[in-house]
Amino acid sequence: MTRGTSETKRLLLDAARAEFAEYGIAGARVNRIAEKAGVNKERIYGHFGNKEGLFNEVLAKAMAELAEAVRPGEGPAGEYVGRVFDFHNEDPTLLRLLMFEALYYGDRLAERESSRASQYTKASESLRASTGYTSDQAAQLLLTLIGLGAWPVAMPQLARLALGEKPDSTQARGSLRDFLVAFAERATTPA
Repeated sequence: MTRGTSETKRLLLDAARAEFAEYGIAGARVNRIAEKAGVNKERIYGHFGNKEGLFNEVLAKAMAELAEAVRPGEGPAGEYVGRVFDFHNEDPTLLRLLMFEALYYGDRLAERESSRASQYTKASESLRASTGYTSDQAAQLLLTLIGLGAWPVAMPQLARLALGEKPDSTQARGSLRDFLVAFAERATTPA
């Protein structure tokens, strides 16, 4: 049975997501990705140009999933932190991809023409409107809220040190989530 182009591309993106999340951009191997996808490695170059192009596509897809799931700027700040925490807790792959992006590209984005900037601007503006903060303060708040929700998942060793031996138990995760949501609500409630 012959696979269609969209199916081949999907298989490559799935295999690449796992490979990049485990090894990063520099450590990922095109041969392993092609083998896991069950396709010839030339298909990677045909669809994505090169390994960096493939990483960009993987990251863009993961970021779109994040935006859809956490809905930046929607609802109270605490609920947003809770959604960020839940998203990354269920699947820390995107955090790993973002950390590898930072290691590889520094403060630049993997994508030359990224839609991420406009997503974050819209989220900041929503926070500005709901809090009365200036645009700069709302942007700082957005970064802080993302950090609150993502940091415990991004740095599990620090969570273990700070929270004890079982920070990944359902009870401990629920307690931490509740704390983060309440903390964000208190911190963003106008005085």
